[in-house]
Amino acid sequence: MKNFLVYTLATVTGIILASVLFFFIMIGTMGAIIAAGEKPVTLSGKNVLVLKAGVPVPDRSNPNPWAGFDFVNLTFSPAPGLYEILNNIKKAGSDPKITGILIDNGLLPSGWATTSEIREALIKFRESGKFVLAYSDYVLTQEGYYLSTSADKIYFNPGAMLEFKGLSGEVMFYRDALEKLGVEVQVIRHGKFKGAVEPFILDKLSDENREQIKTYVGSIWNYVLGKISEARNIPSENLHEIADKLAASSPSEAALYGMVDGLLYRDQLYDSLKIFSGLTTDDKIGLVSMSKYSRVPGTLKQTYSRNKIALIFAEGNIVMGKGNETNIGGNYYADIIREQRKDTSVKAIVLRVNSPGGNAVASDIIWRELKLAAEKKPVIVSMGNYAASGGYYISVPATTIFANPVTITGSIGVFGLVPQAGRLLKNKLGINTETVNTNRYADFPSVYRPMSTYEKEVMQKSIENIYTDFTSRVAEGRRMDIQKVFEIAEGRVWDGSNAFTRGLVDQFGGLEDAIEYAAKYSGLDKYSVHEYPVVQDPYLKLLSGLSGELRMKLTSNRLGEAVELITRLSEMTSLSGIYARMPYLIDIR
Repeated sequence: MKNFLVYTLATVTGIILASVLFFFIMIGTMGAIIAAGEKPVTLSGKNVLVLKAGVPVPDRSNPNPWAGFDFVNLTFSPAPGLYEILNNIKKAGSDPKITGILIDNGLLPSGWATTSEIREALIKFRESGKFVLAYSDYVLTQEGYYLSTSADKIYFNPGAMLEFKGLSGEVMFYRDALEKLGVEVQVIRHGKFKGAVEPFILDKLSDENREQIKTYVGSIWNYVLGKISEARNIPSENLHEIADKLAASSPSEAALYGMVDGLLYRDQLYDSLKIFSGLTTDDKIGLVSMSKYSRVPGTLKQTYSRNKIALIFAEGNIVMGKGNETNIGGNYYADIIREQRKDTSVKAIVLRVNSPGGNAVASDIIWRELKLAAEKKPVIVSMGNYAASGGYYISVPATTIFANPVTITGSIGVFGLVPQAGRLLKNKLGINTETVNTNRYADFPSVYRPMSTYEKEVMQKSIENIYTDFTSRVAEGRRMDIQKVFEIAEGRVWDGSNAFTRGLVDQFGGLEDAIEYAAKYSGLDKYSVHEYPVVQDPYLKLLSGLSGELRMKLTSNRLGEAVELITRLSEMTSLSGIYARMPYLIDIR
């Protein structure tokens, strides 16, 4: 028995010591990676900048060191954000060490607006006289092909496939699943197009929701087709026919219709890069990743100017409080905006919005600070893939709003959700609840019982008040008659093109356009761009990232795209209260 205890204690001690040792080895390894990632890079010879498409692109590079670490393969490949990619493309245009750009396509989409901004930057890059080539090894998605049409040449692996079939908007409904669990979602809303609540109460699209999805999906597709037609010199009617018949699925068919320029294996692609760079196939050429090129010194950022433009990234769901890296905390962002308003060295504010909305009160808190800021200095909004409902709410005080024709915006409406899980607890888990109230409605709203008629009336009144505030804010900010706002509101979602014709946005353009406009509007020749929220020290981030984000990273390596579905479903099913939010679970692909 004594020996057993000794061996057990020794084993436990060994496990603990090994775990501690592994922890410090990981910290040391990641610290070394971070330190290496901060060192400047000097290029020599001729190089091609590689844009790894098919990787989700956030508006801003993820500051968390764990974000680019593959715990299964123990490799490190940080994914740059949109702003970093745009800066790199612009910098490469005047860099004599960069001869061209390779679009190395993958599978995962980044959003039509994000893709459009990168595409426009690549077209401008070609104006410098340098080349852009696009290549796909496997399956080239429609979004990837749209990006690839910015290139001088598009090449496929002989065994690759082209996905060109038109756009489809998919909505997931889980009313029946909730019913089986014994959960009833009580919904109060204003806006006949407010489709965000439909997954909870219906098992199919309403006529109004189907109409709005058909409108904006059709508008986005027509815009994309027009750009592809212009780039490849193929009539839009022909492209429609190709999509209807799935006629360009194989590489040979795609080449026949003029949608690609040739079929190459990767070694042949590298030879082509050398030839385009003015080299022979026996010469060496460097392939530089976006993350590495970010560390190459350049002259684009005028960091020494005392005149500042504050670039605030607002990406994710709008929530109360501080929030985190994946969402927009109402109080936290209000503090940031207030600081930039009071800072006299900040001459303009650019707010990058990429949000489907969220908590109505949090949206109003941000709106208030932006309104105060706009009274002191120019506030320019740049809309990304989404700037809808609460995302649009926080945008309306802006001096000028930029959007992409394929941005999803509008959704001026409000809804309230109260899940009722009494049957789930009692019938499935055997749990019963009792309440003792000092007043009749002391437990309102309750997840254990249905709302009474009077309680529904109270909640409806609150929603009507918020809707009135929302539409009034839009009318004031957009200098629009309130009746006109009512006509385009009701929770209806608009694509950027239709939003522009209805006065919801001012100009088409991307993030760089918004920054340049802010500088010009403020009369600035020299300025420095300062990004917010301020990035936490990478070493502190390393330690804090060892919890939730690390667990998600480990899980995502195994579950892939299913993690995104689980995360989004969790967000939607956790909603309770009053929200200004669009139906975010719509996949346009």
